[in-house]
Amino acid sequence: MEPDLVPYSPILHRPPLRWPGDARVALWIVPNIEHYEYLPAFVRTRDPWPRSPHPDVLGYSQRDYGNRVGLWRLFELTDALGIRCTVSLSMAVLQHFPEILGAMESRGWEYMSHGIYNTRYHWDFTAGEERAAMEESKDLHQRLTGRRLRGWFSPAITNTLNTFDLAAAAGFDYTADLFHDDQPFPLKVKTGRLLSMPYSVALNDVILHRRGEEVFEFARQIRDHFDTVYAEGAEQGRVMCIALHPYWVGQPHRIRAFRAALEYILAHPGVWLATAGAITDWFNEHHLPLIEAHLAAREAANG
Repeated sequence: MEPDLVPYSPILHRPPLRWPGDARVALWIVPNIEHYEYLPAFVRTRDPWPRSPHPDVLGYSQRDYGNRVGLWRLFELTDALGIRCTVSLSMAVLQHFPEILGAMESRGWEYMSHGIYNTRYHWDFTAGEERAAMEESKDLHQRLTGRRLRGWFSPAITNTLNTFDLAAAAGFDYTADLFHDDQPFPLKVKTGRLLSMPYSVALNDVILHRRGEEVFEFARQIRDHFDTVYAEGAEQGRVMCIALHPYWVGQPHRIRAFRAALEYILAHPGVWLATAGAITDWFNEHHLPLIEAHLAAREAANG
């Protein structure tokens, strides 16, 4: 990782991270509730739909299933298990689908911006274009929820060299754009403060889908991942992220195996079921000073 953005620090050399109640693992569940344009407004580096020319009816309708059916199945599951999610949200969902907004609000779910549409990539954006997309996300969220938007996650994970400085300047508290750690970590930005929140492209249902694997493999990976970080968390607290896409995990033949994997995790003591905002607040108040002192000492020792 670029040292000017993320200073290097081996995880076992850091001050021990302790979660509330001395939990070993902070678990956040992240449904990607996205909206894909039927006819994308513009295309930059990559065509948003792999099957061209547009429209890609197959790709669009598969993803539309998530918002029409799969998400509602996921709501039932998370209600049953008492899970409050942090949503990776295409902000246009708030405008296009008021029923989804109402369902998320009634459950107290937290949102981080995943851009406006997941078909509008940020590659090759100017600083002004990227800043405008962030501000539009904030404005939509504030207007429709009455709250400040705290998290940034670039659409389709498309970044520029300005992304993190712009996110900090825009007042975001955390970003999910980096996948370099099992703990939150402070980023070196030009102004303000920005925390990297551990998101997962490994423990991610749509990545398995692209590899042709199925839900039983996903469930096994969830359990194996948890067993490892749970054991490690006795000495050094960990974050575990499970990234979901309702159009995949919300299919009838997949939801039960996924539920069983979650039930396995939640049967263990020492699991803090949290949102990204709660993790950010705890880390900043209780651990960030220790990490900053640790990094300053490393920098001084290394000259």
